Amino acid sequence: MMTKNQINEREQLEMLTIEQLVPQNHLVRKLDAAIDFSFIYPLVEDLYSTIGRPSIDPVVLIKMTFIQYTFGIRSMRQTIKEIETNVAYRWFLGFGFHTEVPHFSTFGKNYVRRFADTDLFEQIFYKVLNEVTNRGLLSPDHVFIDSTHVKASANKRKFEKKVVRKETRAYEKRLQEELNLDREKNGKKPFPPEKFETEEYKEIKESTTDPESGYYVKDERTKQFAYSFHAATDEKGFVLANIVTPGNVHDSNMLEPLVQKIIDQVGRPIVVAADAAYKTPAIANFLIENQVLPALPYKRSICATCPVLSQCTESKNHQKRIQRHIWQDYLDVAEDLRHNHEIKEIYGKRKETIERVFADAKEKHGMRWTTLKGIKKLSMQAMLTFAALNLKKLASWTWKTPTIA
Repeated sequence: MMTKNQINEREQLEMLTIEQLVPQNHLVRKLDAAIDFSFIYPLVEDLYSTIGRPSIDPVVLIKMTFIQYTFGIRSMRQTIKEIETNVAYRWFLGFGFHTEVPHFSTFGKNYVRRFADTDLFEQIFYKVLNEVTNRGLLSPDHVFIDSTHVKASANKRKFEKKVVRKETRAYEKRLQEELNLDREKNGKKPFPPEKFETEEYKEIKESTTDPESGYYVKDERTKQFAYSFHAATDEKGFVLANIVTPGNVHDSNMLEPLVQKIIDQVGRPIVVAADAAYKTPAIANFLIENQVLPALPYKRSICATCPVLSQCTESKNHQKRIQRHIWQDYLDVAEDLRHNHEIKEIYGKRKETIERVFADAKEKHGMRWTTLKGIKKLSMQAMLTFAALNLKKLASWTWKTPTIA
């Protein structure tokens, strides 16, 4: 039997509080219970004047960003609209029914005037991570590293071609020193300094909309301006460190600074697992010299039934002179470790850790593309997104449902 609602209860008066309207198991309650957000005050104290009119509570500003990145809201403007009508969000911010919500431009103005040239968002990220550590939930012995591309807010057809100097790789100086040591051992003269000082140049496409993004080519169908979010997780999926670069920076260039961040902030891992893009002599050398075991995958033998052999050599006996990298021995060690049963098991966890983190961040937390421009703002987005992911996991794992008396 069809029922028609004849009673309009919109104007009905009731005595209740916001506390009564937010379900006991709502995520905002779990987030609020997981960490005391008053840690924000000492971090921003030096950024505020001691005189003048009162500001908006900085904890409210930061909580607004956590609402945005935890629930995957596409912009701060939309976040403010959601807060105006969402009782749970108002409860999380400590607002009542009639509390005026800040204008959407408020956070942007505070970012430009106070937060832009600070490491505030990195401090927030590591504060959440420290809370995870203090609860005994972190497992940093096995670390998983990868990167993902985030589409920039830039038209791929609006660009200028420029010639720029190639950046020096992080390991360049270390490699030069080892080359000269090897030459001296073999009775050869070391290379003069000017041998390594020659500058190389390349042509790039620079976006006129967002010059700090990088032109990324995956295949014929995927060409766009993008940023790369490089991240590392433990085996439980907690993000340990992250770095943002233009989309045309190769993954392998960022492993060394990522691992160094983990060593400085969390501790030295036992094993680092990464995909084939990271299987280079320089990375094998860096990890092994730092007492870290590399877990790297199989790479196809280059000359095995090679379909482009004619491009490599035209000698009748199919032989050519091969140059061996000075750090090839380290790569050989990594290749031997690949056959170890325990290393195989660790490498197999990549799909459950770093790959799942990127999938969740893109599908649920708005990281598939960005509306922001510039490395600084994208670094803020990365720090807050990964902090939100860590806090969400921490909150869910430590939540105890209140018992009804």
